[in-house]
Amino acid sequence: MTIKYDKKEPLYEQLMDTIKVKIKNDYKADDKLPSEREIMRKYSVSRNTVRQALNELEILGLIYRQHGKGTFVANATDNPATLGNEHSFTKQMIALGRKPETKIMEYSVRPANKYFANKLNINEGDRIIKLKRLRSADKVPVMIDRTYLPFSKFEGLSAVELEVKHRSLYAVFAEDFGEEFRIADEALSAGRISDKDADVLQVAQGSPGLMLKRTTFNQQNEIIEFTLSSTRSDQYVYNIRYKNTKI
Repeated sequence: MTIKYDKKEPLYEQLMDTIKVKIKNDYKADDKLPSEREIMRKYSVSRNTVRQALNELEILGLIYRQHGKGTFVANATDNPATLGNEHSFTKQMIALGRKPETKIMEYSVRPANKYFANKLNINEGDRIIKLKRLRSADKVPVMIDRTYLPFSKFEGLSAVELEVKHRSLYAVFAEDFGEEFRIADEALSAGRISDKDADVLQVAQGSPGLMLKRTTFNQQNEIIEFTLSSTRSDQYVYNIRYKNTKI
């Protein structure tokens, strides 16, 4: 099978359109796509054309790659996690019918440098807790959270509560420490997932991602959390609803 060449459109874009139609009609989320060699043979195109097409489809969030396993159909359009409506990853995933998992990659107590002292509104040198967590859904890595907490408010925080017992961080805040969140400010930007995070998230190096910064306040308007997140773009869709207040 060959693609009818249209000189007005690059061949890799024509291949992209062909693969998009195949994904829509013949595949479901997380299905494995043919290998680069199989696509080359099927459509009589070069390896460079295939790679350009797949790179663009990955940027669009239609596919994702796993090192040593292959290329798969992304599920972001069919089963997205919606940012902006729910602050808890655990609750997001459960609401979507997916099974959330958390793996603690790092738990440490350290003095706050100037940057984190400012973000948590504490004194430089005050102790903070750092949590680095891998968040997965249905065993698919979704995001890496790096969370910083004031030690004075969460002394005795157990990593087991977050990893083994699958409790959300906000449930632990409220139930174990009496720190009920009032509001969370979140900033979202597009960016490149670092090579180190890409390996953990099982995506190709240089992959696009969503970068989040979240600052959470308690009922007394004190900062209780600052989190930096690196998220796979094929696993999240950012939806916003605007309401006309004049109606």
